[in-house]
Amino acid sequence: MENKDRNYNPIKILTSEDIIKIIPHRYPFLMIDRVEIIEENKKCVGIKCVSANELYFHGHFPEKPIMPGMLILEAMAQTSAAMMMSLPEMHGKFAYFAGINKAKFRRQVVPGEVLKLYVEIVKFKSKIGKVKGEACVGDELACEAEMIFAVD
Repeated sequence: MENKDRNYNPIKILTSEDIIKIIPHRYPFLMIDRVEIIEENKKCVGIKCVSANELYFHGHFPEKPIMPGMLILEAMAQTSAAMMMSLPEMHGKFAYFAGINKAKFRRQVVPGEVLKLYVEIVKFKSKIGKVKGEACVGDELACEAEMIFAVD
């Protein structure tokens, strides 16, 4: 999403309680706290409050905790899955990672920061979709990627 889209009014908010009804992930692998839908089945923003209590910080790295890049990508994927699976026609279906392209990590994400996951569905045809995502802390880009997913 372009910078001009960063000031938005969500049309729907999925709380953590809503999210666990929609996608199958659970602690410690649920990577999002809230999803703010901007445009139904097109654009949304996921929110991840990064806590020092996250299990992965025990090993990544104890002296200098950094959120693993793959978990940032997973948070983007879960954000897009929560948006898509919230639609009534998707009830009971699952979204699976099918690929990651052009992933770039721009800055570290550490405990105490709020990660905003800007996701836009570029293409969705039949059971395959393509998503563009950006993860930001404040105005700083932390990660960007294109992701491909399959719905079953």
